[in-house]
Amino acid sequence: MLSSTKSKVTPFAVIPDAAELAYAIVDTVRDPLLVLDHDLRIVVASRAFYQTFELAGQNIRGSLIYEIDSGQWNIPELRTILETIAKDQTTVEDYEVDRDFPRIGRRIMLLHARKVFYKEGTHTTTLLVFEDVTQRRAVEAQVQELLREKDMLLEEMQHRVSNSLQIIASILLIKARTVQSEETRLQLQDAHQRVMSVAAVQKHLQLSGRGATIEIGHYLTKLCETLAQSMIGDSRPISLKVEADAGTIVSHQAVSIGLIVTELVMNALKHAFPGEKKDAAILVSYKVSDTDWKLTISDNGGGKPELSESQKKGGLGTSLVKSLAKQLDAGVETLSDSHGTAVTITHATFKAQPLKAA
Repeated sequence: MLSSTKSKVTPFAVIPDAAELAYAIVDTVRDPLLVLDHDLRIVVASRAFYQTFELAGQNIRGSLIYEIDSGQWNIPELRTILETIAKDQTTVEDYEVDRDFPRIGRRIMLLHARKVFYKEGTHTTTLLVFEDVTQRRAVEAQVQELLREKDMLLEEMQHRVSNSLQIIASILLIKARTVQSEETRLQLQDAHQRVMSVAAVQKHLQLSGRGATIEIGHYLTKLCETLAQSMIGDSRPISLKVEADAGTIVSHQAVSIGLIVTELVMNALKHAFPGEKKDAAILVSYKVSDTDWKLTISDNGGGKPELSESQKKGGLGTSLVKSLAKQLDAGVETLSDSHGTAVTITHATFKAQPLKAA
């Protein structure tokens, strides 16, 4: 039977040849390491220190750290660290030094220092580690440069997309004015408005920035201001308002939500008010609860007219809204009566309920 008594671990202090073991541990550390006494003289330097700073063949034990290799470490940054340690602060982490060394050239080092106290309390030593992050900083700089170039390319692409959409919209409008067929004219005008809606969404996404998230209230407000200016103007007494809870959405969701809002606002402007109505209003509402959200576009018009079976299947606009809602993992519901129409797009998640004790 195995004994349950734990074998005693030999304390480090009484291990035979403990000094040799300590030296071996120092040499095992991959980053350059110095052990300094209280006078800042080198007690021991690791093999990595000699290799990194090309000091092979030199004996620097007993030397002041500021004097080794023609004083290359007699620098303000190192003095700051060692003075901080001397004031009874036990550790200093990630102190960055960017310096041209005589032998190895420019290096970026992170310096880590730790003060070691002993039982007798008669002396202290300082462990000083040099972490070479030159390559890491070079990679980080390359990444930042690539990100900057990417932003420039995105900005140029967005500018070109905006111009292209404006050109397409203008061509559609010119064609609509020249065709003889009324049906074709209406289709071209409808296509023109849809291209303009995409342009409006693209414009406000660009103005909101290219970050990972977009503030939804500001985005919808600016979008609806543009829609009101281009589609309502001063000729029709219709108000278009936004009520939105505070919150942010990621950019790809903003695209879908912006297109839905534009499509449904366009539909309301086309169909909700066939005649002039004094208090005509369209409301865009966005409500948030945790991960759930609800987008509603409502009007106080006369409601939807009775549709034939073929019309109930929906046209291009209805298909577009359903498709965009599906991308958002949301459902679409339409309510309409003589007091107006409301289309609601709802994204709801099922939250796990806590288990109750029996």
